[in-house]
Amino acid sequence: QVQLVESGGGLVQPGGSLRLSCAASGSIFSMSVMGWYRQAPGKQRELVASITSGRVTDYADSVKGRFTISRDNAKNTVYLQMNSLKPEDTAVYYCNARGYLTTTRNFDSWAQGTQVTVSS
Repeated sequence: QVQLVESGGGLVQPGGSLRLSCAASGSIFSMSVMGWYRQAPGKQRELVASITSGRVTDYADSVKGRFTISRDNAKNTVYLQMNSLKPEDTAVYYCNARGYLTTTRNFDSWAQGTQVTVSS
């Protein structure tokens, strides 16, 4: 199947920056949408940003202008550059990837999650 490995979470002060990375591995025929979700304590998981194979992006209103999603199609890797971080950005961030293992068999995989804490 498809495995996703995240890196880059941690503790940062308000106004600071972090960069998350997520690399996919496995027998991937084609990768469609890659994205980042987050879940804060007591809240539902929400979409932060997504990017298609053609690099069309979508962002949650709360992160527009502060976060940038990008991807390296050759490496099946997606990145999330987070600037001007706020305490309300504190959450576990999950990478998601969707695509195809064959021409007819699709996949929808999640990473294990990485903690991002914004606090002084």
